[in-house]
Amino acid sequence: MEKNNQMILAIETSCDETAMAIIKNGQEVVANVVASQIESHKRFGGVVPEIASRHHIEQITVVLEETLKKANMTMDDIDAIGVTEGPGLVGALLIGVTAAKSLAFAYQKPLIGVHHIAGHIYANRLLKEFQFPLLSLVVSGGHTELILMREHGKFEVIGETRDDAAGEAYDKVAKSIGLTYPGGPQIDKLAQVGEDTYHFPRALMDDESYDFSFSGLKTAVINTIHNTKQKGEEVSNENIAASFQASVVDVLVSKTYRAVKEHDVKQLIVAGGVAANQGLRAKLEDTFKQEDVEVMIPPIQYCTDNAAMIGAAASIAFEQGHRASFDLNANPSLSLERYAKRSVK
Repeated sequence: MEKNNQMILAIETSCDETAMAIIKNGQEVVANVVASQIESHKRFGGVVPEIASRHHIEQITVVLEETLKKANMTMDDIDAIGVTEGPGLVGALLIGVTAAKSLAFAYQKPLIGVHHIAGHIYANRLLKEFQFPLLSLVVSGGHTELILMREHGKFEVIGETRDDAAGEAYDKVAKSIGLTYPGGPQIDKLAQVGEDTYHFPRALMDDESYDFSFSGLKTAVINTIHNTKQKGEEVSNENIAASFQASVVDVLVSKTYRAVKEHDVKQLIVAGGVAANQGLRAKLEDTFKQEDVEVMIPPIQYCTDNAAMIGAAASIAFEQGHRASFDLNANPSLSLERYAKRSVK
């Protein structure tokens, strides 16, 4: 098989999106389909695992048919199947893994397990080739990490959250001021018109490590809202949002800047759902505009969960000779570094 004919069918079901894509050569999106469940989970204020799994079962074959139709392909045109094996919701992951194994068995295609965060990082390769060493700031609902990469497929976590992830804090703060799920985009929108009048704490910003902590910030915001209401005063949702976001962004950018300098990286990659945040994007671009490092932030559709990113990561694993056997299982707590050290099968 020539490299310019490499077609990978990718499957992503780690949370509440049923997604499939076909990726050519690891960088060209031939088809990308996402069936979102946001409306189903909105009334519960967050993702309900059982409901997510049921929706995946209902949507998986429909999404497959739509993906092949958009690409004008059949399974005979596919060279390998990549699937998110973890981390994520175990029931949701199982639907994708089972579908991938079934297709791989039925059509005799190689099977490739992909780490969800590796996928978020490789979403950027859909735009431009990587230059090593590079640093990735991963910010999502379940993850906040700084990851150093010196070559394809190798990940060194140099910093991570000690409690809440940034995206999780966004959703909890949004709920505290009466916003619906998902709260992150709404907080970002309010922050654009508010001001940082509350000056919330910047946890661990001066700490020598690259670790993050957002639990205390979340508590400070909730306590401020409660105390303000107890005094009979009006709470400014816009200023709460702006003050909260300023704290999160300041910590993320300051630690990222220090890591970029210390490790002398060529590229800074931003990945995960919170990479869509306009406040974070603006601060990063302003901070690094005079620096000799390329900042890469994917388009909005590749920030949130999708299968194109899984296909991009699977392509590298495929070229490196990684194959999964049919005992591949959902691994909801799979670590990125353990994934990177897996043996060739």
